[in-house]
Amino acid sequence: MRRLCVTRSASLLTLCLALGAHGFAPAMAQQQNSEQPSAAPQQPFVDGIAAIVNQNVITLRQLDTETRSAAAQLQQQNIPLPDMDTLRRQVLQRMIMLELQRQEAVRLDVLVTDAHVDHAVQTIAARNQLSVDQLRQEIEKQGLTWDAYLQDLREEVQLDLLRQRAVDHTIVISDAEVDAFLRTEGRSLNLLPGPQQPPQAPQAPSAAQAEPRVLGLGHILVQVPEGASRAQVDELRRRAEELHARVRSGEDFAGVAAASSDGPSALNGGNMGVRPIEGWPDLFVEATRGLAEGDISDVFQSGNGFHILKVLTLGPDSGPTTSLPPSAPASVQQPSAPQGQMLVTQTHARHILIKPSQVLTDEQARQRLVQVRDRLRHGEDFAELAKSFSEDTTAPLGGDLGWLTPGETVPAFEQAMNMLAPGEISEPVQTQFGWHLIQVIDRRTRDMEDEFKRMRAREILFQRRVEPALEDWLSQLRGEAYIENRLDPSDNRRR
Repeated sequence: MRRLCVTRSASLLTLCLALGAHGFAPAMAQQQNSEQPSAAPQQPFVDGIAAIVNQNVITLRQLDTETRSAAAQLQQQNIPLPDMDTLRRQVLQRMIMLELQRQEAVRLDVLVTDAHVDHAVQTIAARNQLSVDQLRQEIEKQGLTWDAYLQDLREEVQLDLLRQRAVDHTIVISDAEVDAFLRTEGRSLNLLPGPQQPPQAPQAPSAAQAEPRVLGLGHILVQVPEGASRAQVDELRRRAEELHARVRSGEDFAGVAAASSDGPSALNGGNMGVRPIEGWPDLFVEATRGLAEGDISDVFQSGNGFHILKVLTLGPDSGPTTSLPPSAPASVQQPSAPQGQMLVTQTHARHILIKPSQVLTDEQARQRLVQVRDRLRHGEDFAELAKSFSEDTTAPLGGDLGWLTPGETVPAFEQAMNMLAPGEISEPVQTQFGWHLIQVIDRRTRDMEDEFKRMRAREILFQRRVEPALEDWLSQLRGEAYIENRLDPSDNRRR
């Protein structure tokens, strides 16, 4: 089975989508069939409401459409279908969570534009050495519509942007933690770009003995609600142990996950994709240490609940490696480095950012920057205009981004910046964050070996902590909401 994976460089997360094991995505509505759930609710839903989430409603019609789509995708993946009542409940749980995320995006003015989605598609295609057309063909071979795939990707991007806004700033990594990481793990990890890293000695073939470079996991989560009593926690622990006994005895892991997991990957049979080993939370790495492909972990607990993991993929890294941009213009080509050095050309730049919003279209944002650029051409000061117009956190600093190392900004921004000579100002440049005017102030060449190692150490520590932090934030978001689940009243929440 061919896997499609993309590392989102802006967020340091890895989004891995397995063709044939694709995460649940809305599909085109089909003709509603007359099949009833095997365990019909005792009271008919005469009002057509499946759930109320704060002030918004999820209808039975929407639920039925999504349930049929989920069933079709599980069958496509050869994952045993739960009974229809269970499947409807699982689908509704996911719809409730997506609705909460949508509402929070509106509250925080987080807008997913077509540019965001296009960038994600291009990144996925590039990471898998495919054109966008080839990616589309691969997706459609699995019976998924391209529109459904894009909608699912849009939801992933929305959650990523929400995470950047609400979670990332809560993760603080101290210099002392970086120092400790470099002492304990720095020698065993590839912290420098490929050409600088000495070749590795051949590893023993046993996956259980050799440290893997990539890891693919299946996941079953029994979630513990915020504020749960000791009795509730004990009951949920027993439920996790029962599920663990079922999968250990040979029952299909993906089928159990689809029917019983509270995790976001449940409707994907629990498949969380494949990532570099350092991209998984520490708890997951420790729980699977020494396991071979096909092995199942013990039950373990985190702040979010009880987890069961299955090792789906284990092996050496065969994907793209971290490297300097391969196609920078001649003016910023990386110079040859003497032995023991890592020479990098840095750019000192500043920018003005205008973000599209619900009241400002892409074109209006671009036109606003065109007007700002005209004022710059007539002699107005860049820093003062940045303070007045930029919507980036650097606005009070006159838009100053400091010295930027290759790979530190998103590709569209970096490519436009690299084309500028010191003193030049770009035309409006679009990225997934909005529209930018960029000015290059200066360039310099430095030996960045120590800095790069520390930067990579921070990235790895961030990757390990961000997913648990995101889970905690989503749990808090749900705990603070008003939820009336008419399929499962025990799930109801009152503010």
